[in-house]
Amino acid sequence: MNAVLRVSLYDSPLGELSLVASESGLSGLYLAGQKHWPADSAAWLPDDGRGFQAIRRWLDAYFAKERVPPLPNLDYVTGTPFQRNVWQALRDIPLGQTLSYGQLARQIGASKAVRAVGAAVGRNPLSIVIPCHRVVGANGSLTGYAGGLERKGWLLSHEQG
Repeated sequence: MNAVLRVSLYDSPLGELSLVASESGLSGLYLAGQKHWPADSAAWLPDDGRGFQAIRRWLDAYFAKERVPPLPNLDYVTGTPFQRNVWQALRDIPLGQTLSYGQLARQIGASKAVRAVGAAVGRNPLSIVIPCHRVVGANGSLTGYAGGLERKGWLLSHEQG
């Protein structure tokens, strides 16, 4: 049985965000126009936003550069065990810091799977809250972000400034 997913929109400095949740928690946070938009998005039910208060508070604090409250429950309704492992590792990258794809691969014990790690990072369904934007090329360059490199640069600058 597939989870019933609800969607609510959030206006951010990066444009409109689609917040997606199941009964168990936040399942998606998508930037307008990003790559890898979920194929099942037509089945999402509109929500008045009341069920999204915790993530709205988190996003408000994040964008205001205030201390963010704890994340609401997350519910991975997509992803392989490998992808979920990568997404969990992304959560450990501290605010204002970056890792290379190779460093991330070594961190999860998959040093020979850098491309697979990169693919998993690109499929992260919870942009911003699972900070895939903190992963950069081996030389520190901005590479690969489903929301666009301009947004990735903005997020990193926002966190480091």
